[in-house]
Amino acid sequence: MTSYDNIMRTIVDIPKQSIQGLDALCGREHISRAEAIRRAVADYLKVHQGDADAAFGLWQGRHQDGLTYQDDIRDEWRTPTVHEP
Repeated sequence: MTSYDNIMRTIVDIPKQSIQGLDALCGREHISRAEAIRRAVADYLKVHQGDADAAFGLWQGRHQDGLTYQDDIRDEWRTPTVHEP
């Protein structure tokens, strides 16, 4: 059993120039093209996974909950604007 027993095959269109660079990298690293792509995806996810997680806890330390904040902001829409002549 390998560490990739629970994998999914997929088709990805990659430009020829990128494939050439990828093949050169694979030759230097002595890895398959598939392994290089798996590593690239894993690295990409490490870098960008935090983007989604960064939103958690944004309201921490606020003295107003989200619903109250929403109501206050919407009150601005309900308040009639007085135009002076």
